[in-house]
Amino acid sequence: MTDISTLITNARLIDPEAGTTREGAVLLTGGRIAEVFDTPTPEVTNATILDANGAFLAPGIVDIGVKVGEPGERHKESYKTAGLAAAAGGVTTIVTRPDTPTPIDTPEVLSFILERAEDDSIVHTLPMAALTKGREGREMTELGFLLDAGAVAFTDCDHVVSDTRVLQRAMSYARSLGALIMAHPQEPGLSKGAAVTAGKFATLRGLPSVSPMAERMGLDRDIALVEMTGVRYHADQITTSRALPALERAKANGFDVTAGTSMHHLTLNELDVADYRTFFKVKPPLRSEDDRQATVEAIRSGLIDIIGSFHTPQDEESKRLPYEEAASGAVGLETMLPVLLRLYHSGELDLPTLFRALSLNPAKRLGLEAGRMAKGAPADLVLFDADKPLVLDRSRLQSKSKNTPFDGARLQGKVLGTWVAGTRVYGGA
Repeated sequence: MTDISTLITNARLIDPEAGTTREGAVLLTGGRIAEVFDTPTPEVTNATILDANGAFLAPGIVDIGVKVGEPGERHKESYKTAGLAAAAGGVTTIVTRPDTPTPIDTPEVLSFILERAEDDSIVHTLPMAALTKGREGREMTELGFLLDAGAVAFTDCDHVVSDTRVLQRAMSYARSLGALIMAHPQEPGLSKGAAVTAGKFATLRGLPSVSPMAERMGLDRDIALVEMTGVRYHADQITTSRALPALERAKANGFDVTAGTSMHHLTLNELDVADYRTFFKVKPPLRSEDDRQATVEAIRSGLIDIIGSFHTPQDEESKRLPYEEAASGAVGLETMLPVLLRLYHSGELDLPTLFRALSLNPAKRLGLEAGRMAKGAPADLVLFDADKPLVLDRSRLQSKSKNTPFDGARLQGKVLGTWVAGTRVYGGA
C-alpha cells in the first residue's frame, strides 16, 4: 500500500506469542513491522510519529466466521460496510462464511466475491467455501478447484451434514488436499427447531429447546471421523461444558483439531433472553452461566483456541417476530473487542490471552503471517483504550444491519486506530 514509515510511540504492546504486555514502540514500513522497540520513545528519523499516549497496541483481529450478505442479501451487509465495521472494531482480516442465499459452492461464485471484496473492503478478506453443493449435505463440492480459486477452508456452517458417509468422503478428500474443514458440532435431529437451551428457563418460557448433549454428540461423531480420515478439523463454536472433555481427548490423541467459540457465549447466558428478547437469539442458543464460565476457562487454558464474532447481519423484519420464529444471529465485527474487554476488566482473561485467541491462533490455523507483534510481521494492528467508557448505540454502527444484543450496554474499551498492511484504515484525522 504505502511506503511511508510510521512510528507508534508510547504504546503498551500486547504480544500474544510471548504472553506479555510491555511499554514500547513500533515502526511500520512497507506494510510490515520494521522494528519493535522496548523503549517507548526511540530515536527514529524519516518517520511520521504517532503518540499512542499509553494506549494498547495489539495485532489486528483475525475473525473467522463472518457473514457478508453478498451475493443475495446485500441489503443486510455488503463487503464495503463489513469492511468499515471490521476496521472500526480492530478487525484486520475477515474470514467469510459461504451461507449466502446463493451458496459459495463454485469457483465462479468464489471469484465474484473475491473481486467484490478486493474492490470494496478496506480490510483483508479470506473466503471459506461450502463443503457440499448447495450446503445440502448430499454431494461434496469441487474442493480442489475451490482451493485453487482461493478458499481457505470448507464449511456448511449451521447446515450439519447428517449423512455420515458423505461427510467421511469429503473429509478424506480434504485430507488428500491438506484442506481445513470447519464444522458446526450439533446433532441435527435433536437441535432442529430449537430456540433456546433446555432447562428450567426454557420450560418457564415455553420455548422449543435443545439439550447441551446435542453439541457433545455432534462433536463426538466429527472427532471419530477425524480419527478415521486424518483431516484438519476446526469446530466453529464449542459452547457447553459437556463438549470440552471430548475436545481435550482429541487434542491429547494428537488429532489435528482446533476449536472456537463466540463472543456472545463468553459474555452472555440463557437468562439474558429474559422476556423473549429476539436480539439475544443466536445459534447455538445462549447457554447456562456454568457453561459460560467453563468456556471462558477453556479459552484461558488454551483448550478452545479461537474467539470469533460470528457476525450475522439480520434485518429488522426478521428479528422483530415472536421468539420462536425470529432469525438467529447478531452483528459483532464492531462490538467484539469492547464486549470481550468485559472479561479483562472482570479479571477473567488477561489481554495477551485474549489476543492469542483473537489474532495469533486464528492466523496460525489458516497459515497466515498475521497475529504477531514481531519484526517482519504484517503491519495489521489495532490501537485501543481499554478503559474508555461508552454506551453502545446500535444506530451508529457501521454495519447495514443493527441486530446487536448490546444496544444500550455500558462498555469499557474504544478502538483508536486500525492499520491494514501499514495503512491506517480507521481513526485519526
